[in-house]
Amino acid sequence: MTKSMATVIEVNKVTTMLGRAVIHRDLSLNVLSGEVLAIIGGSGSGKTTLLRLMLGLQRPSAGTVSIFGHQLGNCKAADLAQVRNRWGVLFQQGALFSALTVFDNIALPLRELKDIPKRLVNELVLLKLSQVGLSPADALKKPAELSGGMIKRVALARALILDPVLLFLDEPTAGLDPASGKRFVRLIEDLRSEMSLTVVMVTHDVDTLFALADRVAVLSERRLLGVGSLSEVAKQPQPFIQEFFLGHAAQCNDDYIQSYRSSLRQGSMSASAEPAAVDSK
Repeated sequence: MTKSMATVIEVNKVTTMLGRAVIHRDLSLNVLSGEVLAIIGGSGSGKTTLLRLMLGLQRPSAGTVSIFGHQLGNCKAADLAQVRNRWGVLFQQGALFSALTVFDNIALPLRELKDIPKRLVNELVLLKLSQVGLSPADALKKPAELSGGMIKRVALARALILDPVLLFLDEPTAGLDPASGKRFVRLIEDLRSEMSLTVVMVTHDVDTLFALADRVAVLSERRLLGVGSLSEVAKQPQPFIQEFFLGHAAQCNDDYIQSYRSSLRQGSMSASAEPAAVDSK
């Protein structure tokens, strides 16, 4: 993948505390334009907290977090609003509003802007539905009528409705069966290429790493154990890393990863003829 080396997110010497508990200590990490950076770590390692810091939902106890050159927590409200319109977020369980239809869930970010004509809202929502492999008929459904895979697709459509350049994914394949997970990963890769997205992804799934990650950041012991390509990180001797990749060590090489991604792309092309309801109940 060809990408510029511009920094989209800069986490600089961040310490995060909850009460007296130290979650991160002196943590620094950059996310580069056009890459998929995956964050892995054990339970309680601070993955979700780091994501919240990047989203401006939480402030570090020390250090700074900057996105698109704007320091979160230290910029004007108007600037922060513009920055937030340049990213989308896919939460782990989708976070759809149960009382709203699929259409209204996806349209919500557009309507919050208050100056988008109704006709254009309709066109954009239907476009995003199509991009994530759903039909116009799905727009009238409520979240309770959707399968897990369809919920993920609707949530992804909402995350992308403002055409962001940065996408945050929190456990994107959690709750999906293996086949649905692979289809969803192929969809993310297709959209990433189509929209030239930079992606920050929290995941515990090794197959998702094989499919998407350009670099992996490993969180453990309140710090970063390592940052690098999957093949580089998997070689490191720290106990957590060796345990995380247990049973996958032989596959953590560039040749296997390239072959795996090629097979997914071929699957994506053959899947393009499948009906959109493939994930439905």
